[in-house]
Amino acid sequence: MTFKTLTTAFAMATTFTAAALADSHGESENPMVGGAAMFADRTIVENAVNSADHTTLVAAVKAADLVDTLSGAGPFTVFAPTDAAFDMISDESLNALMQPENKAQLQQILTCHVVAANAMSDAIAGMIADDGGMHPVPTVGGCTLKAEMMGDTITLTDENGRAASVTIADVRQSNGVIHVIDRVLLPAQ
Repeated sequence: MTFKTLTTAFAMATTFTAAALADSHGESENPMVGGAAMFADRTIVENAVNSADHTTLVAAVKAADLVDTLSGAGPFTVFAPTDAAFDMISDESLNALMQPENKAQLQQILTCHVVAANAMSDAIAGMIADDGGMHPVPTVGGCTLKAEMMGDTITLTDENGRAASVTIADVRQSNGVIHVIDRVLLPAQ
């Protein structure tokens, strides 16, 4: 069984959990992500496991032993790549990253999507404007992303020139905020 097959099965299982949470918590002001309600009183990990669009990210966070970190007090801003973003990586490369011997590399890639602050999109847009159109974003993983505006959309460019767009902004969490992005960002190579 490949890693992507396992994450698809995981996505189907978490859909039922998301429906149960929505029934128990009522409506949320947060956007729906991956067909699931996101609740501001839940942690980043508690919400992410319910998004059918983030099964690969959740599996990677587990493989990298970052569940406890991203369940902690924070605050964190997580730029969360979708499954479609991970699909741009070859199955062979993704499966290799998930192996225990590559955990340090996977941790660095994932933490290059995390900022140790609670940065809502209006604050990020303000910093971009204040800095003349580009704001450097230092991440927990030691990467520096370049945040820019393309029309009304925030874009992030990694140290390799790979750009991601924020497709869903300001998904509030009890320990920070998630901004959904459409590409996996990488440390300098």
